[in-house]
Amino acid sequence: MFDSITLSALTSALDGLAERQRAIANNIANVNTPNYRAKRVAFEDALARSVRAGDGDVAPTTQRSLEPTRLDGNNVNLDTETLSNIDTVLRYQFAARAVEGSFTSVRTAMRSNG
Repeated sequence: MFDSITLSALTSALDGLAERQRAIANNIANVNTPNYRAKRVAFEDALARSVRAGDGDVAPTTQRSLEPTRLDGNNVNLDTETLSNIDTVLRYQFAARAVEGSFTSVRTAMRSNG
């Protein structure tokens, strides 16, 4: 069970979401920094391809946003960051609960057989 594609995919998702959370925090911290370009973390498409291939293990990628900039060269949009933060937190909680459920099932099975 610990080597399953599902657990690998969930672990990859948690890693990607944690990286996204760090990028969002960094973006918000630099909202007034001239010429700062927001960071965007992606992993969902690579994760879907990896799961289809029977693996589930991927690393997130971080790129600079290509969104338009303000006059100071900064392109952080607090509305976008706030919504992305909410979405990321909810996804992280869901994935963490799924992992917890996997371990709870294993503990229950071990107790039943012991």
